[in-house]
Amino acid sequence: MRDSIHREIKKIGGGLQRLAERVWQLSKRYPKSAGTFLILFLIWMFCLPRQLFDSPTSMVLEDRQGNLLGARIAADGQWRFPAPDSIPSKFAQALLAFEDRRFYYHPGVDPISLSRAFVQNLRSGRVVSGGSTLTMQVVRLSRDNPPRTIWQKLIEMMMATRLEAAYRKKSILKLYAANAPFGGNVVGLEAASWRYFGKAPHLLSWAEAAMLAVLPNSPALIHPGRNRAALVAKRNRLLQRLYDDGRIDALTLELALVEPLPEAPHPLPRLAPHLLDRAFAEFVATGRLQTSRVRTTVEVAMQQQLTEVLSRYQQLFRYNEIHNLAGLVVDVETGQVLAYVGNVIGSGAEHGEEVDVIKAPRSTGSILKPFLYGMMLHDGQLLPNALVPDVPTILSGYRPENYKQQFDGLVTARRALVRSLNVPFVHLLQNYGLEKFHFKLRQMGLSTINRPPLHYGLPLVLGGAEGTLWDITNAYACMSRQLVHYADLDSRYDLSDWRPLNYRMDVKPNLGKPSYLSKEPLAMGAAATWLTFEAMQEVERPNAEGEWEYFRSSRRVAWKTGTSFGFRDAWAVGVSPRYVVGIWVGNADGEGRPGLMGVLSAAPVLFDVFSRLPQENRWFPTPYDDMTKVSVCKESGYRNLAICPVDTIWAPRSGLKADACPYHQLVHLDPSRQWQVNSDCESPSRIIHEPWMVLPPLEEYYYKSLNPNFKPLPPLREDCLPVAGQIRLMQLIYPKQPTRIYVPTDLDGKPSRTVFAVAHRLPESTIYWHIDNEYIGQTRTFHSMELNPPVGKHLLTLVDERGNRLEQRFEIIVKGDKVTR
Repeated sequence: MRDSIHREIKKIGGGLQRLAERVWQLSKRYPKSAGTFLILFLIWMFCLPRQLFDSPTSMVLEDRQGNLLGARIAADGQWRFPAPDSIPSKFAQALLAFEDRRFYYHPGVDPISLSRAFVQNLRSGRVVSGGSTLTMQVVRLSRDNPPRTIWQKLIEMMMATRLEAAYRKKSILKLYAANAPFGGNVVGLEAASWRYFGKAPHLLSWAEAAMLAVLPNSPALIHPGRNRAALVAKRNRLLQRLYDDGRIDALTLELALVEPLPEAPHPLPRLAPHLLDRAFAEFVATGRLQTSRVRTTVEVAMQQQLTEVLSRYQQLFRYNEIHNLAGLVVDVETGQVLAYVGNVIGSGAEHGEEVDVIKAPRSTGSILKPFLYGMMLHDGQLLPNALVPDVPTILSGYRPENYKQQFDGLVTARRALVRSLNVPFVHLLQNYGLEKFHFKLRQMGLSTINRPPLHYGLPLVLGGAEGTLWDITNAYACMSRQLVHYADLDSRYDLSDWRPLNYRMDVKPNLGKPSYLSKEPLAMGAAATWLTFEAMQEVERPNAEGEWEYFRSSRRVAWKTGTSFGFRDAWAVGVSPRYVVGIWVGNADGEGRPGLMGVLSAAPVLFDVFSRLPQENRWFPTPYDDMTKVSVCKESGYRNLAICPVDTIWAPRSGLKADACPYHQLVHLDPSRQWQVNSDCESPSRIIHEPWMVLPPLEEYYYKSLNPNFKPLPPLREDCLPVAGQIRLMQLIYPKQPTRIYVPTDLDGKPSRTVFAVAHRLPESTIYWHIDNEYIGQTRTFHSMELNPPVGKHLLTLVDERGNRLEQRFEIIVKGDKVTR
């Protein structure tokens, strides 16, 4: 068959060449008619438009295997899919058996069919057959079905021969299949197959293919409840013809004849409606793609599973008036999106189900903390177990608080990340530099952080900025990809590992071909990334009793959650060497709800999704080439001093320049080791010099209650006078530094009281309180007082029984007060 087709095509091409030669010869022999011949020849040559069909097509979204994920109706209200790459064999055989049995053997016009039609019409006294070939029907469709006249028929015949000369037979078949009417607003085989049978064309049965083959001849027959018998009869006659031609066997015929016709049209798949809208807006509507068919990197099975998981949790969360969820699954190696659910369909238009949350900027909560932790490790400004302050803090008027509103005094940086403590990370950001952190976040692709650093301030690391699930998931995917590639690239970095996510199948990832190798990473190195992921495996959550416990999983996942201020956004991102999963839970309109927390709402969804992904048998390799052993103080986690107890850890090479321990000091004790002394009250020969971990009074106040092994510094013996440089005994908890105190008004119209608090290294000491040099009271053991100073500036003075003095200035401003600020 194929050879005969090629021979026919060659004959047509050869015939055109001979026709042109013949025209030239006749023009010489009959010069008066040369112009007429030339004009007719030129009319034939240029009778086809440059673009045969210019009707708008539906936007079609496919998964990586070509399965339909969804479609948008064309601009003219028709379901008209773009021309397919191929025609299913069953439909092609059925169509040719019904419409044009000699399709592969004529040059666009079939004299036999025309003669038969002429005889049939003459006998009937009316037009009952047009004798048109499939090629002529394609021409007629391209001309919007002009009136059926002899003149129009002659035009179609001329254009059909020209079409045969310009197109291959298979191309003509595809043009017909893409533009034939199938009833209602359904145009083209692919749209008809999905609308009437809910399946792709290549999955059609013989009965279904036969029905679609006869339908363009009488598209009105598809209407439910009308002319159904006529459609069945036409279909069955075609099936019998296919059997007579040896195309199908007797059993196939018997089964096909009893298949029922479809009832109401099927809705098209809506497996990724938000990705459909996004692809249309980004590529089709803008003209960046020449076709309205977009094949994505999505895996349909994974897409369905993600949709099912999010829908199930949405049914649970809606009882707490939480209506929206979004999820993203990414392949680390390629950066391709494997599943994309921008929102749960079913929450209702009133709850914003049409909003694609994946690309919507939302408050980040704590989801950025691992980035700061890794950057500081990489720059040598932090070691994993270095102690970080966790005490009541006011920085430039900003007062961060931990979720539990409790303080540890000091906590290791790693532990602060594991427990997602806010106060320690504000201190870390202050030490690292707001501008530098802001710059690196931009480098990592967080495009919505687009205002100057001072606009965000220190809350940047706690959710003071907005990010998208798309950008945040991609940043973690790039970290994972860089870490996986580090060992394969001879301990160098491929800077192209930091690239945007991609959901188009025609955009090929740069696999195995590093574009630019560098010894320096983009944001953080392999060692810092590996240590960050190790800490993220131990993330904890509060249980029902409010204590901390490990969130255990059946597989290794480095993960982090985030909760925005006001409980408006709950985030969870999980990382493995192969996959990254990003989850968002909340309300699209920004309404906050009690209990809407990343660890309680988004994390369970994250692990449910991970449980459905293929198992992985490897974890990130330890990047020893980027690490070194560092001697550290066993108690503080900083680089050790000569007087520190020593431990050895693996850290990034830059850890060798980290700060030395700020807490260990040599203290001078009497022989009983119960009192501090100095040379004014004790013989130098009797003084014992001993290393001691000395904490600031405020840090010690909270730290010692949670660390029973901590040994407070012995007090100074009463007969010893303080000397210059003596260790501080008192430190204010509030107000910690000169500040303005805004006092709210109670229901009775009077200003509320303000709680002032101080930490003393010796709690049993008595502290005498003064405001503006006026004595107001004393405290012992628990050093706090509720005071109500008048509006204005004041001086707080604290003196203990040993004469130690502490002063702090502050200003009282009542809310609504007209005092100049």
